[in-house]
Amino acid sequence: MMQTKLFDTQGKESGTVELGKDVFSQKINEPLLWETINTILKNQRRGTASTKNRTEVRGGGRKPYRQKGIGWARHGSIRSPIWRGGGVVFGPKPRDFHTNIPKKKKMKALLASLGARAKENKIMVIEDLVLEAPKTRSFVEILKAIKLDQAKTLIAVDEMNKNLLLASRNVPNVNVKRASDINCYDVISTEYLLFTRKALQKLEQRCATKK
Repeated sequence: MMQTKLFDTQGKESGTVELGKDVFSQKINEPLLWETINTILKNQRRGTASTKNRTEVRGGGRKPYRQKGIGWARHGSIRSPIWRGGGVVFGPKPRDFHTNIPKKKKMKALLASLGARAKENKIMVIEDLVLEAPKTRSFVEILKAIKLDQAKTLIAVDEMNKNLLLASRNVPNVNVKRASDINCYDVISTEYLLFTRKALQKLEQRCATKK
């Protein structure tokens, strides 16, 4: 049975909570994690980088100077790639980097990443994260009580709360997401995971239905 610390809404330790064995006890599969994270990062690319080749650069239709008799290297256009301001050879053009990966692979990668963090005791649970006002100070005080104010932390909630979103967006190294939206890259790229109790239940339900 795997357990982790449980904190109340003020960030004080109040007990322990059991982590689902099927979700947090999976073996680490490094090749699968690499493939999945690589796909996630590729799909984040815009692919809008663009350069002009010599036919697209404006000007250069006239020969800059005569072919022979002046001792200079021969040139036919000031937009040749070897000229300053000329076209670019083999430069980037807009392209789609999007790749697909099976849903089962995504889920297995998520389970592997959660298992890795659980073995390192980097997962914590809080009863709830409801702020009365969108105050960053109130949010940071809760993190300080849990000793997560200096760590890169992923906070998983069951539903996005406007006050929480506004209070957390100015805090460095903190990422707030719904439990239904987190992926293996979110887990691997952070040091600690903080779940609300409802978010933990939702994540375990999500993993149970899609395994």
